[in-house]
Amino acid sequence: MATRTQTTRPAWQEKPSVITQALKVIVLAFSVIVMLYPFVHVISVSFSNPEVYTPGDLLLWPKGFTTAAYELVLGGEVVPRALLVSIGVTLLGTLISMVMTVTMAYALTQTRRVPGSRFVLLLVLFSMLFSAGIIPNYLVVRGLGLLDNYLALILPGAISAFNLVVVRNFFMSIPEELLDAARIDGAGELRILGSVVLPLSKAVLAVIALFYGVGYWNAFFGAMLYLNNPSMWPVQLVLRQYVLQAEPLPGSVIENTQVQLTPETIQMTVLVLATVPILIVYPFLQRFFTKGVLTGAIKG
Repeated sequence: MATRTQTTRPAWQEKPSVITQALKVIVLAFSVIVMLYPFVHVISVSFSNPEVYTPGDLLLWPKGFTTAAYELVLGGEVVPRALLVSIGVTLLGTLISMVMTVTMAYALTQTRRVPGSRFVLLLVLFSMLFSAGIIPNYLVVRGLGLLDNYLALILPGAISAFNLVVVRNFFMSIPEELLDAARIDGAGELRILGSVVLPLSKAVLAVIALFYGVGYWNAFFGAMLYLNNPSMWPVQLVLRQYVLQAEPLPGSVIENTQVQLTPETIQMTVLVLATVPILIVYPFLQRFFTKGVLTGAIKG
C-alpha cells in the first residue's frame, strides 16, 4: 500500500493568521501616523491665526484658519525668487544629469565597441567609495570661474555614480539581439539609443529622474559654498538661514511688515512652500516608479 507523502510549504508561503494580519495593520497604521503627523502639524501651524494659536501646541487642524502668513511670505521678494531659482536649477540640473548619465551608461555597456570602458567603469565604482572633499571641490569650482554661478550647483554633481550603475545595469538587461538588428538595418549608436534603448527604459529613467530632481531640490550645501549673493539663493538655503538659524532674510517683507505673525508661523509657512512642490511631482511618476521596481525585480 503506497504511503501518501505530504509536502510542506515554507512558513512565508502560508496564509497569515488573523492575529498576524491584525498586527500588520496596527504596525502599518502606527507608522503612517508617525510619518504624517509632523507634516500635518506644520501645515496646520502655517494656516493658524497667531492670535488664537499658542506656540508649542500640537495641532491636527488650523486654529483660526488664515492665509496671512502665505500672503506675507509670497508677497515679499526673497521666498518667491528662491522658489524660482530652485525650480530652474532642478529642471536644468535634472536634464543635464539625465543626458550625461544615459549617454555614459550606454557607452559603458558597449565594452566591445568602446575602448577603455571597463577602466572607466572601475573609476566610477572607485568614486562611490572615495570623494575628493570640500576644499578640492571648491578649488575646482573657483578655478573654472563658477563662483556665484548656478552651474556650480549642477556640474560638480551632474553624474551620480550610483544612478549611473543602475541605468547601466538596466541597459545590460536589454537583449543584444535587438541592438544588433538595428545595426544591421543601418542605425548608428545614437539612433539605437534613442529609438531602441530609451523606449524600453522609461520606467528606470523616470525613477532616476526623480532621484536627481529630489537631490537638486533639497541641496543647499553647494549653494552655501558657491553662492555669495543672497539674491541667488535657492529655497533650501533660504529655509536653512531663516528656519534653522532664525536669521532675518535680507530685504524681505518679513523684516518690514507690520503684521503680527509669530516666528514659528512664518517658519512653518516657508517649510511648507519648500516641501510641497517636490511632492506634487511624485504622483505623476508613481506608476513609472512602481513599474521600474517590479521590472528590476523580475529581470534581476
